[in-house]
Amino acid sequence: MNDRKLAVYTFEVFREAADAPVNQGFYDRNERNFRAAEMSEGFVARSGYADVPGPESWGVPVYPRFYVERGDGWSPSTLSLWRDLPEAMAYSYGPIHAEAMRHAREWFVPATWPPYALWWSEPGVRPDWTEAVARHALLHERGPTAAAFDFKTPFDAGGRPTSIDRAALKRLIQANAERQRGMAAAALPLPAL
Repeated sequence: MNDRKLAVYTFEVFREAADAPVNQGFYDRNERNFRAAEMSEGFVARSGYADVPGPESWGVPVYPRFYVERGDGWSPSTLSLWRDLPEAMAYSYGPIHAEAMRHAREWFVPATWPPYALWWSEPGVRPDWTEAVARHALLHERGPTAAAFDFKTPFDAGGRPTSIDRAALKRLIQANAERQRGMAAAALPLPAL
């Protein structure tokens, strides 16, 4: 039995300073997306952030070389563990997260780097921010390999190229949607006029 977990690291750079009003839509969706992930099939755990209430931070936060400091000291990134590829993908492309992704151009600069990196974490090993940034750089520099890949070119926990069963993915997305039914988009606060 394989006890490896799928690590997922995401990274974006705001178009403007983190506290700029244009980013309010991102913040309005942030907690809802974290809750949706935690309610999703296959979710194991996620890192929190230093000095922010919530889960413990998995090490000292670091950023890839693509990070542009704007005087506010941070840029959106996440680090999480999942049981398997289809489960992580079902959350990523499920209704709640996909709704936020449709607005990404409003908040983030067009990426010339991968927006995320996936890799299989060894049994009992929790990845940290330093490893996440290194895996992200590896994917950017070498393309998808067993050491760092994406959903388009996935590898299984044994390091072999694989594919994702689309029918199973649809079932997982539907199951997650049922679990998250009370988190409808209507629950988002209305923008200030």
